[in-house]
Amino acid sequence: MSILAGQRRYGHIASLWLDRGNPELLGLHELVSGDTVRWALQSMAERWLGRSSVQPSRIQASINREEYNMAYANIEVTIGNDFVAEITLNRPNQLNTLTVALADELNKAFLEVDDDPKVRVVLLKGSGKAFCAGIDISAMEGKSVQELRTWIECMINPLVTISKISKPVIAQVHGVAAANGAGLVAAADLAIAGEKARIGLTAINIGLNCIGPVLPVAKSIGRKKALEMLFSGDLVPAGEAERMGLINRVVPDEELEREARNWAQALAAKSPLAMQIAKKAFYSAADVEYYKAVEYMNEVFVRLCTTEDAREGVTAFREKRPAVWQGR
Repeated sequence: MSILAGQRRYGHIASLWLDRGNPELLGLHELVSGDTVRWALQSMAERWLGRSSVQPSRIQASINREEYNMAYANIEVTIGNDFVAEITLNRPNQLNTLTVALADELNKAFLEVDDDPKVRVVLLKGSGKAFCAGIDISAMEGKSVQELRTWIECMINPLVTISKISKPVIAQVHGVAAANGAGLVAAADLAIAGEKARIGLTAINIGLNCIGPVLPVAKSIGRKKALEMLFSGDLVPAGEAERMGLINRVVPDEELEREARNWAQALAAKSPLAMQIAKKAFYSAADVEYYKAVEYMNEVFVRLCTTEDAREGVTAFREKRPAVWQGR
């Protein structure tokens, strides 16, 4: 491949990785052309795929949902041997409203389960009567502008982190998901809700506005409906939220726990490497110009095709047997 052709084909792919802060490509801006960029990208991909945290394992027939727990004050994290982590917001008396402590713990928990080889899928849920009723606004009082800025960034961080980690996150929604709670639902990769759940960008009703959470909401449902939710402050019933595209599934409230877990287990049975690569590639290409995004996705798929799990999946399909994923 010529230097010029290589630069055109792979240069913007390198830029995509750089723009998203991938630590494996720090310094790649110095490798600006053709075959050198191709070599760097392929070397990075081999290192990235080769260091996957997923270990050889089969889905266990017997599910122990409480294999171990991580210790937190404001959330609960339980990891079972079915490769599913449950992160539960645990301020039930305050409807799981976000404080700095809770938001920090939630952000940390997302990062920790993403690094844990025993986790392939994350279920995000709330304890008590609600999923999450937003931010604890009592913390606003007396803050300076800089303190408010730091506080708000802390509240938004978990929403952004969901898109940065490689493991899929399913929001399990019951009761109310309001303001930042609605933002968490929208930011989650997937969402399932009980039929009585309600979701809304409600802050305008108290003289504020859900300017941060509306961003992932708009990504899910589009500009017109997102602005309607932002301006009205209404709580949208689960059925309507599903029709809008804000959530994926609605089930009877009494079946929510079981259906959410079954869904998570079904995803955990898929190739974890393929799932994680697909999620990272999806978010990396989401805001990229169409033709460049196509080239980027093609390159990602080429790299995926070279993995042991890809070969194992095709072989298992032909031999009509369950695949045994190696995570490489």
